[in-house]
Amino acid sequence: MARALFRLLAAELQTRPGERATVASRGILGNLTTHTITTPCVTQCAGRRRPTAARSVPWLAMPHSHRAFQKDASAVPRPSRGSDKVYKTADDAVVDIPSGSVILSAGFGLSGVAQTIINALHRRGPESLHSLTAVSNNAGVEGKGGLAVLTEAGQLDRLIISYLGNNKNLEKKYLAGKIAVELCPQGTLAERIRAAGSGIPAFFTPTGAHSLLQEGEIPVRLGPDGSVAERGRVRETREFNGRTFLMELALPGDVAILRAHKVDRAGNCVFRYSTKAFGPLMGKAAKLTIVEAENIVELGEIDPGEVDLAGIYVDRIVPATVPSKIDILKTREPKTGKAATTATSMTPNTAAEKRLRIARRAAKELYPGFYVNLGVGIPTLAPSFLAPDEKVWIQSENGILGMGPYPLPEEVDPDIVNAGKETVTLVPGAATFDSSESFGMIRGGHVDVSILGALQVSAAGDLANYMIPGKIFKGMGGAMDLVSNPDKTKIVVATEHVAKDGSSKIVQNCSLPLTGARVVSTIITDLCVFEVDRRQGSGLTLTELAPGVTVDNVQQNTDAKFTLADKIKQME
Repeated sequence: MARALFRLLAAELQTRPGERATVASRGILGNLTTHTITTPCVTQCAGRRRPTAARSVPWLAMPHSHRAFQKDASAVPRPSRGSDKVYKTADDAVVDIPSGSVILSAGFGLSGVAQTIINALHRRGPESLHSLTAVSNNAGVEGKGGLAVLTEAGQLDRLIISYLGNNKNLEKKYLAGKIAVELCPQGTLAERIRAAGSGIPAFFTPTGAHSLLQEGEIPVRLGPDGSVAERGRVRETREFNGRTFLMELALPGDVAILRAHKVDRAGNCVFRYSTKAFGPLMGKAAKLTIVEAENIVELGEIDPGEVDLAGIYVDRIVPATVPSKIDILKTREPKTGKAATTATSMTPNTAAEKRLRIARRAAKELYPGFYVNLGVGIPTLAPSFLAPDEKVWIQSENGILGMGPYPLPEEVDPDIVNAGKETVTLVPGAATFDSSESFGMIRGGHVDVSILGALQVSAAGDLANYMIPGKIFKGMGGAMDLVSNPDKTKIVVATEHVAKDGSSKIVQNCSLPLTGARVVSTIITDLCVFEVDRRQGSGLTLTELAPGVTVDNVQQNTDAKFTLADKIKQME
């Protein structure tokens, strides 16, 4: 890219308290420098504040990402108790939304997005409605929907999201300094919203510890020359039981916009399947909540036990006039059950064979009865190598437990998508829930194994998989949350051994920004399997070789030191 995305220090601590180390920093254009640092000494006791902790900031008086909240609250329409909540059109429901509002926009990808309401906001135009801050998991898809229409119209000034996706217009505006983008891990985003709706000003989470997020080194806004005009917020940190936790602030909104399957005239909402990801959370965290309903029903037509969001949180109801859309349509062939032709299946045989070899070995990390989370790409292929009697429960971070294969063409449902925004199915016994519940399972260590891809993995088990400065800046999504409790959830990396440019992905020290420090236990590549001593950081042990691969082959393609197991097995 001609313009620098940002200049940042990618220095990640590889030392124990009090030790000195030389670390690498890579700018967004790829310039690499080294410098020596000393890790601060920390008293390892629960609740003790670290000496490097950031200043304590009062709720709703924060700089940068919370500036938009500091305005006259009377400008936001206040709910009118006792009046009819049903509006004839979405245009009527958004006519009094003021410029500068913080909009909580529900949905995951295009699933569950309040497109009818977004289009109504867009029709207001930038002269009438502008300087908005949008809080959402994703930024929409150009030409298809979501918040992209507001970005293109210049109505958004700021986005707080976990994943940019392939939104080129948004990226261009960010590079030109025309919009601010605050990246927030998906689970942290959900919990910040949940906290706001519950009256909790802040909380501590392990997600993002020892990363650029902790130090506020991911720029929020750039200047016209590519310099950093606004830094991220430095997180206050505490040590609990020997682990580092970051203090995250609640994230309230002025207006929440949701899409629900069924809504009664009291505002009680029912969400279908994965559309629950952010809908119920955001509906509770705003001063004014507007719901577009696929079906508006009378009182008593919704069983009280089926209500996902109670009417007390809902202020305005409008009919949904835009049909649900699908990000990525995936199906399987009716006769074979295999996935229909995709870009992956059209790759050269050698590349496809490598991916399948990795996935086949990764499947051996999954045992009957396990609850597992699979990252996008190679990890999603692993279940296809399980025997029919080897039942595992696949968790998708957008709120599914019991995810099944791609649907048959006649089974496609836009309200059932996976973390990659692909259409999927649910197996018998499946459950769906919101993102706060989903990431509670993940951070709480209730998931047995998580298999992820990687850009780099270090000899100490550090993982980098969300950013290449100067090349890739899409956001971390849920990756930082997925690796936040490696003592209880085994983290397995499944990746090609070398990158497309021929560089090794297995390195002594990561030069890319870290997703998590000392989190990976096993590395599976097309060449071999490494076990990682992440607790002591003593390095890698080569335990398995792929057919036809020698130790010399591995050494030639690995930029990290490793030892050999007493008995090296053949990958199956």
